[in-house]
Amino acid sequence: MSKRDHSKHTDPTAVMVRIVVADDGTLTVTVDGAPYLPPEFSPPWRRASFPAIVDAISQQTGRTLRVDVVETDGRTITDFYTPRAPRKAEPQASAVESSVKVASAVEPAPAPPRLMQFAGSGMIPGEEVAVAVIIAHAESGPDGIARALIDSRYLEHSPTGEAVLLGRISATVCVGEPQ
Repeated sequence: MSKRDHSKHTDPTAVMVRIVVADDGTLTVTVDGAPYLPPEFSPPWRRASFPAIVDAISQQTGRTLRVDVVETDGRTITDFYTPRAPRKAEPQASAVESSVKVASAVEPAPAPPRLMQFAGSGMIPGEEVAVAVIIAHAESGPDGIARALIDSRYLEHSPTGEAVLLGRISATVCVGEPQ
């Protein structure tokens, strides 16, 4: 009988990460066959995103990654990444010190969104209408009027404070300041 400790079972399989590079430099990422998308409202993955992608997947899975990168010319580059060893826990602090740390780490709740409406006419009834900086999509009503509710925090980053509605089919463009 072996003296090894068989109680600790580790998963020997690696997580399969496939990254396909498009001609424009954007990346399509899948993890074990499922799409792995950039965070909401973020631009598409680019070559420069590679380290962040691998780190994020490694942290989420905690397992070894097999990363296949398919270049635009068809070449495939394969590499394996092992997860970083977890940091050792800090020595136990007194209850008073712990409560001070927790109190300072708690952040205030984010402010509720302040919605503003912007409407434009001339759309084809039922067509999809983009709201730019494209943060959402709306659908025009049966009368061809599109309405978008826009969180005013997005407009604070715009020097003009304007929004754009773009009819994807009709090519109708409405530019104005939401109210």
